[in-house]
Amino acid sequence: MPPPADIVKVAIEWPGANAQLIEMDQKRPLSSIIREVCDGWSLSGSEQFALRYADGPQLYITEQSRGDIKNGTILRLAISPARAARQLLERIQSHGIDARLEALKELAKLSADPTFAAEFINMEGIGTLARLVESGTHFGEMLAFTLTAFLELMDHGIVSWDLISLSFIKQIAGYVNQPMVDVSILQRSLAILESMVLNSHSLYHRVAQEITVGQLIGHLQVSNQEIQTYAIALINALFLKAPEDRRQEMASSLAQKHLRSIILNHVIRGNRPIKAEMAHQLYVLQVLTFNLLEERMMTKMDPNDQAQRDIIFELRRIAFDGENDPTGTEKRKAMYTKDYKMLGFTNHVNPAMDFTQTPPGMLALDNMLYLAKVHQDTYIRIVLENSSREDKHECPFGRCAIELTRMLCEILQVGELRNISLACQCFSFRNLFFCLLNKTWKEMRATAEDFNKVMQVVREQITRALAMKPSSIDQLKTKLRGLNYSEILRLRQSERMSQDDFQSPPIIELRERIQPEILELIKQQRLNRLCEGSCFRKLGNRRRQEKFWFCRLSLNHKVLHYGDLDESPQGEVPFELLSDKIPVSDIKSVVTGKDCPHMKEKSALKQNKEVLELAFSVLYDPDETLNFVAPNKYEYCIWTDGLCALLGREMGSDLTRSDLDTLISMEMKLRLLDLENITIPEAPPPVPKEPSSYNFTYNYS
Repeated sequence: MPPPADIVKVAIEWPGANAQLIEMDQKRPLSSIIREVCDGWSLSGSEQFALRYADGPQLYITEQSRGDIKNGTILRLAISPARAARQLLERIQSHGIDARLEALKELAKLSADPTFAAEFINMEGIGTLARLVESGTHFGEMLAFTLTAFLELMDHGIVSWDLISLSFIKQIAGYVNQPMVDVSILQRSLAILESMVLNSHSLYHRVAQEITVGQLIGHLQVSNQEIQTYAIALINALFLKAPEDRRQEMASSLAQKHLRSIILNHVIRGNRPIKAEMAHQLYVLQVLTFNLLEERMMTKMDPNDQAQRDIIFELRRIAFDGENDPTGTEKRKAMYTKDYKMLGFTNHVNPAMDFTQTPPGMLALDNMLYLAKVHQDTYIRIVLENSSREDKHECPFGRCAIELTRMLCEILQVGELRNISLACQCFSFRNLFFCLLNKTWKEMRATAEDFNKVMQVVREQITRALAMKPSSIDQLKTKLRGLNYSEILRLRQSERMSQDDFQSPPIIELRERIQPEILELIKQQRLNRLCEGSCFRKLGNRRRQEKFWFCRLSLNHKVLHYGDLDESPQGEVPFELLSDKIPVSDIKSVVTGKDCPHMKEKSALKQNKEVLELAFSVLYDPDETLNFVAPNKYEYCIWTDGLCALLGREMGSDLTRSDLDTLISMEMKLRLLDLENITIPEAPPPVPKEPSSYNFTYNYS
């Protein structure tokens, strides 16, 4: 006979004594069990003791957490959290250095326990630790344990970070700014500053005044990946909490200090593997910086904004006036329209109108200015090369740049939190894509009428290259060079030929002839499953003892039988145990999801999305309903398909479509295989077995 569920067999240790093996009754108060254990070792004052786990984090056991104890667990009798907190606080404030160090070491370990943390904080323990840090008299191991305990205690969220003093912040920031500081102290200081920034708006401004991005970037160039991870985490926190206008300044500062190159050389290309936390922080950094593009992408250009119009003037000046043209723009104003046409803008008179559509909005103009200033030779060569051609094959730079930016926003999913592993690098290396487009335009010998065709080829080149998952821009450039226009044509032809066999008229006709047979086969399988029946949980019993009901279709498909059960059945439920029934002829319709009556009720609004997706109802005369919530998606598809088949309606679940495609493919392969193996027989061949008599077995588990 198995032991009662409330009895847990554990071992309890006490220093210098043999362990006690007891059967812990989880219904008894914990204080009563501790008193009994203390009596076994003749220890008085049981209220001064508590139980802790002997292994792992060694957390205290409370009435709330005792349910996690499993059979065979080893526990340890220890002094209570309140008593331990009082003793440690006294030892920390003692004058003996060795005693203080041991106390801080023990405190750093116990601070992870929420029960102990609450007791220590109630005794003003955090203030004591903060004063120790502010004094500046602690160094080395003692300071490291102090910072560890402080961070662990604050992470419980019992007290607000806003209570931290400015002198404490300055002291912690000082450890980060020091050129030579112990690694453990630096790690904890970076972590404390990150928590300050993330948990308090006012502390963000104080930390931002004490810590510069340049100082944090310096910590990325060390060999310790833990320090690098904490530094990037703090950069992310400062970036996340910065006001909108400040974020763009930070991004520019990070770019000027070559953050991407530093991360690439000192983190990604290092000789050690990137750990999970580092990978996460790099991902967050990419999201934060890359999503700055979304604001520019959705910002329309204001044709009346002189600062924005000056950017277009600058594009024209770089392309046509040269660096040392003393005449300026005044004498050439009459030629602006001609110049804007040569630059490839759609609106030659007022090119600002080309940037009023979002996306790509102002982001397209940013990219054009970046190319013109950072890669000026490339920009001038592309513009002049195409503007001087008279054979109708010129590539309109402005129009192409706008469309290319829109395309990249779609491919790289600007504003979304996924698929951005190369996104930041792609936009920071804009000349790569401008050169690609110009090169493809020339390879296709395109004219203005071929603009959309060229953009389709360029999109295919970029998506195919990214699908190869290059790990750097250099690899991306190599992939793109290999995907020239001729290669794209070859790939298209190859893929088309591999699909032609299944798109030929005989194959299409064969599929259409097979489909009704397979649909009938699926319909019979669904009805057979309804005849076996399924168990459903009754609604409204989540917080009470579970109740169930069972429903199954009669073997002649004319009646739905259902009834309540005391427990979940282990097999098929006989019809005799199902007291209620619905004639199929009375069923009017089957509804699903939010159309179900039991999902329209007020209490159903609290149901989660998963329950809503598994709900369906049978509506039958006279104005009655039978409401279901399937146990899983498979049972939902089986029952909704089966009921639709029963009513002579089209089955449409994902499971039906999947089965249909799978079985049709299987049957077509079998028939095509038979055709390939035909030989001229010496005697008449036997009559082949009819496809409809094949016996398919389904396994959906």
